[in-house]
Amino acid sequence: MLTDQLVALAEGAEAEFMYRYETSADPVTMGALGIAAERIGGGVALSMRHDVTGYWSKALGFGFAEPVTADLIERVVEHYRGENSPGATIQIAPAVQPADWDEICAHHDLRPGTPWIKLASGVDDLTLSVDTTLRIGPVGPDSVQEWATATLCGFGMPVDGLADMLAASTSHQGFRPFAAWDGDQIVATANLFIHGEVGSLNTTATLPSHRNRGAQSALIAARAGAAIEAGCRWVVAETGKPGAGESNPSLTNLMRCGLRPLYERQNWAWSPVDQA
Repeated sequence: MLTDQLVALAEGAEAEFMYRYETSADPVTMGALGIAAERIGGGVALSMRHDVTGYWSKALGFGFAEPVTADLIERVVEHYRGENSPGATIQIAPAVQPADWDEICAHHDLRPGTPWIKLASGVDDLTLSVDTTLRIGPVGPDSVQEWATATLCGFGMPVDGLADMLAASTSHQGFRPFAAWDGDQIVATANLFIHGEVGSLNTTATLPSHRNRGAQSALIAARAGAAIEAGCRWVVAETGKPGAGESNPSLTNLMRCGLRPLYERQNWAWSPVDQA
Protein backbone atom coordinates (compact mmCIF):
# COMPACT_ATOMS: atom_id res chain seq x y z
CA MET A 1 0.00 0.00 0.00
CA LEU A 2 1.25 3.51 -0.78
CA THR A 3 2.32 5.46 2.29
CA ASP A 4 -0.14 8.30 1.68
CA GLN A 5 -3.03 5.83 1.66
CA LEU A 6 -1.84 4.33 4.96
CA VAL A 7 -1.56 7.82 6.45
CA ALA A 8 -5.17 8.48 5.53
CA LEU A 9 -6.29 5.18 7.08
CA ALA A 10 -4.30 5.76 10.27
CA GLU A 11 -5.52 9.32 10.73
CA GLY A 12 -9.10 8.35 9.94
CA ALA A 13 -9.11 5.53 12.49
CA GLU A 14 -7.74 7.74 15.25
CA ALA A 15 -10.23 10.52 14.53
CA GLU A 16 -13.11 8.04 14.56
CA PHE A 17 -12.20 6.33 17.83
CA MET A 18 -11.74 9.68 19.55
CA TYR A 19 -15.14 10.79 18.23
CA ARG A 20 -16.74 7.57 19.46
CA TYR A 21 -15.15 7.89 22.90
CA GLU A 22 -16.66 11.30 23.46
CA THR A 23 -20.04 10.91 21.78
CA SER A 24 -21.02 7.51 23.20
CA ALA A 25 -21.64 8.97 26.65
CA ASP A 26 -25.19 9.49 27.84
CA PRO A 27 -26.64 13.03 27.76
CA VAL A 28 -26.10 13.59 31.49
CA THR A 29 -22.41 12.69 31.27
CA MET A 30 -21.94 14.74 28.11
CA GLY A 31 -23.55 17.72 29.81
CA ALA A 32 -21.49 17.36 32.97
CA LEU A 33 -18.24 17.20 30.99
CA GLY A 34 -19.32 19.85 28.49
CA ILE A 35 -18.79 17.59 25.47
CA ALA A 36 -19.55 18.91 22.00
CA ALA A 37 -18.34 17.14 18.86
CA GLU A 38 -18.58 18.25 15.25
CA ARG A 39 -17.50 16.64 11.99
CA ILE A 40 -15.73 19.24 9.85
CA GLY A 41 -14.12 18.73 6.45
CA GLY A 42 -13.73 14.99 6.91
CA GLY A 43 -12.17 15.37 10.36
CA VAL A 44 -13.53 15.88 13.86
CA ALA A 45 -13.43 18.76 16.34
CA LEU A 46 -13.95 17.53 19.90
CA SER A 47 -14.52 19.91 22.78
CA MET A 48 -14.72 18.98 26.46
CA ARG A 49 -15.25 22.25 28.27
CA HIS A 50 -14.81 20.82 31.78
CA ASP A 51 -11.76 18.67 31.09
CA VAL A 52 -9.08 19.42 33.69
CA THR A 53 -6.48 17.26 31.91
CA GLY A 54 -6.31 19.24 28.66
CA TYR A 55 -6.33 15.98 26.68
CA TRP A 56 -9.86 15.51 25.37
CA SER A 57 -10.36 18.73 23.41
CA LYS A 58 -8.68 18.04 20.10
CA ALA A 59 -9.23 18.30 16.36
CA LEU A 60 -7.83 15.73 13.93
CA GLY A 61 -8.41 13.64 10.81
CA PHE A 62 -8.20 16.55 8.37
CA GLY A 63 -6.72 16.78 4.89
CA PHE A 64 -8.14 13.69 3.18
CA ALA A 65 -11.79 14.40 2.39
CA GLU A 66 -10.86 18.01 1.61
CA PRO A 67 -7.61 20.01 1.79
CA VAL A 68 -6.44 21.72 4.95
CA THR A 69 -7.03 25.42 4.29
CA ALA A 70 -7.29 28.64 6.24
CA ASP A 71 -11.07 28.36 5.94
CA LEU A 72 -11.14 24.85 7.38
CA ILE A 73 -9.02 25.83 10.38
CA GLU A 74 -11.25 28.87 10.88
CA ARG A 75 -14.25 26.54 11.09
CA VAL A 76 -12.43 24.37 13.63
CA VAL A 77 -11.48 27.34 15.78
CA GLU A 78 -15.03 28.68 15.58
CA HIS A 79 -16.26 25.39 17.01
CA TYR A 80 -14.08 25.88 20.09
CA ARG A 81 -14.99 29.52 20.42
CA GLY A 82 -18.67 28.64 20.25
CA GLU A 83 -18.25 26.07 23.00
CA ASN A 84 -16.26 28.46 25.23
CA SER A 85 -13.48 25.89 25.27
CA PRO A 86 -10.49 26.81 27.46
CA GLY A 87 -8.17 25.42 24.78
CA ALA A 88 -7.68 22.66 22.25
CA THR A 89 -5.03 20.70 20.37
CA ILE A 90 -5.06 20.65 16.56
CA GLN A 91 -3.30 17.68 14.94
CA ILE A 92 -2.41 17.73 11.24
CA ALA A 93 -0.47 14.94 9.54
CA PRO A 94 2.65 16.36 7.85
CA ALA A 95 1.63 14.89 4.47
CA VAL A 96 -1.43 17.18 4.31
CA GLN A 97 -0.01 20.31 5.95
CA PRO A 98 -0.51 23.19 3.50
CA ALA A 99 2.20 25.50 2.20
CA ASP A 100 0.71 28.45 4.09
CA TRP A 101 0.56 26.62 7.43
CA ASP A 102 2.89 29.13 9.11
CA GLU A 103 0.51 31.94 8.18
CA ILE A 104 -2.50 29.98 9.46
CA CYS A 105 -0.71 29.32 12.74
CA ALA A 106 0.21 32.98 13.12
CA HIS A 107 -3.37 34.09 12.44
CA HIS A 108 -4.77 31.84 15.20
CA ASP A 109 -1.70 31.92 17.45
CA LEU A 110 -1.33 28.15 17.19
CA ARG A 111 1.72 27.12 19.16
CA PRO A 112 3.75 23.90 18.76
CA GLY A 113 3.56 21.33 21.53
CA THR A 114 5.11 17.90 21.98
CA PRO A 115 5.01 15.87 18.74
CA TRP A 116 3.48 12.42 18.49
CA ILE A 117 4.80 9.49 16.51
CA LYS A 118 2.38 7.50 14.36
CA LEU A 119 3.37 3.85 13.92
CA ALA A 120 2.10 1.14 11.59
CA SER A 121 2.72 -2.42 10.54
CA GLY A 122 1.32 -4.92 8.12
CA VAL A 123 -0.18 -7.82 10.05
CA ASP A 124 2.41 -10.25 8.69
CA ASP A 125 5.24 -8.31 10.33
CA LEU A 126 3.92 -8.34 13.89
CA THR A 127 5.39 -10.24 16.83
CA LEU A 128 2.58 -11.83 18.82
CA SER A 129 4.50 -13.84 21.43
CA VAL A 130 5.07 -11.99 24.72
CA ASP A 131 5.67 -13.47 28.17
CA THR A 132 4.03 -12.10 31.30
CA THR A 133 2.78 -13.60 34.55
CA LEU A 134 -0.36 -11.48 34.31
CA ARG A 135 -3.56 -12.84 32.77
CA ILE A 136 -4.37 -11.11 29.48
CA GLY A 137 -7.72 -11.14 27.73
CA PRO A 138 -10.76 -9.29 26.45
CA VAL A 139 -12.98 -7.38 28.86
CA GLY A 140 -16.58 -8.48 29.15
CA PRO A 141 -19.61 -6.21 29.68
CA ASP A 142 -19.62 -6.83 33.45
CA SER A 143 -16.08 -5.45 33.80
CA VAL A 144 -16.11 -2.36 31.57
CA GLN A 145 -16.61 0.06 34.47
CA GLU A 146 -13.61 -1.39 36.30
CA TRP A 147 -11.67 -1.31 33.03
CA ALA A 148 -12.52 2.36 32.49
CA THR A 149 -11.60 3.30 36.06
CA ALA A 150 -8.27 1.46 35.87
CA THR A 151 -7.51 3.15 32.54
CA LEU A 152 -7.96 6.62 33.99
CA CYS A 153 -6.01 5.78 37.14
CA GLY A 154 -3.17 4.46 34.99
CA PHE A 155 -3.10 7.75 33.08
CA GLY A 156 -3.40 9.82 36.25
CA MET A 157 -6.72 11.29 35.10
CA PRO A 158 -9.79 11.96 37.26
CA VAL A 159 -12.48 9.29 37.24
CA ASP A 160 -15.67 11.33 37.67
CA GLY A 161 -17.60 11.48 34.40
CA LEU A 162 -14.71 10.19 32.31
CA ALA A 163 -15.09 6.60 33.58
CA ASP A 164 -18.74 6.58 32.55
CA MET A 165 -17.77 8.02 29.16
CA LEU A 166 -15.11 5.36 28.50
CA ALA A 167 -17.32 2.54 29.73
CA ALA A 168 -20.17 3.64 27.47
CA SER A 169 -17.90 3.69 24.40
CA THR A 170 -17.26 -0.05 24.65
CA SER A 171 -20.81 -0.71 23.48
CA HIS A 172 -19.77 0.51 20.02
CA GLN A 173 -19.11 -2.48 17.78
CA GLY A 174 -15.71 -1.20 16.67
CA PHE A 175 -14.14 -1.32 20.15
CA ARG A 176 -12.47 -4.38 21.67
CA PRO A 177 -11.33 -3.57 25.24
CA PHE A 178 -8.57 -5.71 26.77
CA ALA A 179 -7.02 -5.91 30.21
CA ALA A 180 -4.31 -7.54 32.30
CA TRP A 181 -5.38 -9.08 35.58
CA ASP A 182 -3.39 -9.85 38.72
CA GLY A 183 -5.71 -12.29 40.38
CA ASP A 184 -9.16 -10.69 40.22
CA GLN A 185 -7.87 -7.11 39.83
CA ILE A 186 -7.51 -5.28 36.54
CA VAL A 187 -4.02 -3.75 36.66
CA ALA A 188 -3.49 -2.69 33.04
CA THR A 189 -5.83 -1.79 30.21
CA ALA A 190 -5.89 -1.24 26.47
CA ASN A 191 -8.35 -0.90 23.62
CA LEU A 192 -8.51 -1.94 19.98
CA PHE A 193 -10.63 -0.06 17.46
CA ILE A 194 -11.51 -1.88 14.25
CA HIS A 195 -11.98 0.59 11.41
CA GLY A 196 -12.24 -1.15 8.06
CA GLU A 197 -8.93 -2.84 7.29
CA VAL A 198 -7.14 -1.05 10.14
CA GLY A 199 -6.82 -2.15 13.74
CA SER A 200 -5.97 0.93 15.84
CA LEU A 201 -4.25 0.31 19.19
CA ASN A 202 -5.16 2.93 21.78
CA THR A 203 -5.78 3.72 25.44
CA THR A 204 -3.03 1.58 26.98
CA ALA A 205 -2.43 2.27 30.67
CA THR A 206 -0.89 0.39 33.60
CA LEU A 207 -1.36 1.04 37.30
CA PRO A 208 1.89 2.25 38.93
CA SER A 209 1.97 -0.85 41.15
CA HIS A 210 2.24 -3.19 38.16
CA ARG A 211 4.55 -1.45 35.73
CA ASN A 212 7.59 -3.25 34.27
CA ARG A 213 5.83 -6.61 34.32
CA GLY A 214 5.22 -6.94 30.60
CA ALA A 215 1.57 -5.92 30.62
CA GLN A 216 1.79 -3.37 27.83
CA SER A 217 3.69 -5.60 25.41
CA ALA A 218 1.30 -8.46 26.11
CA LEU A 219 -1.70 -6.20 25.50
CA ILE A 220 -0.20 -5.02 22.20
CA ALA A 221 0.25 -8.63 21.09
CA ALA A 222 -3.26 -9.65 22.21
CA ARG A 223 -4.89 -6.77 20.36
CA ALA A 224 -2.81 -7.34 17.26
CA GLY A 225 -3.98 -10.94 17.25
CA ALA A 226 -7.59 -9.80 17.59
CA ALA A 227 -7.10 -7.36 14.70
CA ILE A 228 -5.83 -10.19 12.52
CA GLU A 229 -8.82 -12.35 13.47
CA ALA A 230 -11.10 -9.44 12.52
CA GLY A 231 -9.58 -9.36 9.03
CA CYS A 232 -7.44 -6.24 9.39
CA ARG A 233 -4.48 -5.75 7.06
CA TRP A 234 -2.81 -3.04 9.12
CA VAL A 235 -2.22 -2.25 12.78
CA VAL A 236 -1.54 1.36 13.75
CA ALA A 237 -0.85 3.26 16.96
CA GLU A 238 0.40 6.63 18.20
CA THR A 239 2.47 7.72 21.17
CA GLY A 240 4.45 10.71 22.34
CA LYS A 241 7.89 11.47 20.93
CA PRO A 242 10.48 11.31 23.71
CA GLY A 243 12.56 14.38 24.37
CA ALA A 244 16.32 14.52 23.85
CA GLY A 245 18.02 12.06 26.16
CA GLU A 246 14.66 10.55 27.20
CA SER A 247 12.84 7.35 26.37
CA ASN A 248 9.19 6.45 25.95
CA PRO A 249 8.44 2.88 27.10
CA SER A 250 5.26 2.83 24.99
CA LEU A 251 7.27 3.57 21.85
CA THR A 252 9.81 0.88 22.75
CA ASN A 253 7.08 -1.70 23.36
CA LEU A 254 5.26 -0.93 20.12
CA MET A 255 8.44 -1.25 18.08
CA ARG A 256 9.41 -4.45 19.87
CA CYS A 257 6.11 -5.94 18.71
CA GLY A 258 6.83 -5.02 15.09
CA LEU A 259 5.29 -1.58 14.55
CA ARG A 260 7.51 1.01 12.89
CA PRO A 261 7.36 4.82 12.87
CA LEU A 262 5.37 6.11 9.92
CA TYR A 263 5.69 9.85 10.61
CA GLU A 264 5.91 12.47 13.33
CA ARG A 265 2.87 14.66 13.82
CA GLN A 266 3.17 18.02 15.52
CA ASN A 267 0.59 19.02 18.12
CA TRP A 268 -0.62 22.62 17.81
CA ALA A 269 -2.15 24.30 20.84
CA TRP A 270 -5.00 26.77 20.44
CA SER A 271 -6.06 29.09 23.24
CA PRO A 272 -8.98 31.55 23.27
CA VAL A 273 -6.81 34.26 24.83
CA ASP A 274 -6.74 37.32 22.59
CA GLN A 275 -8.57 35.37 19.87
CA ALA A 276 -12.00 36.95 20.25
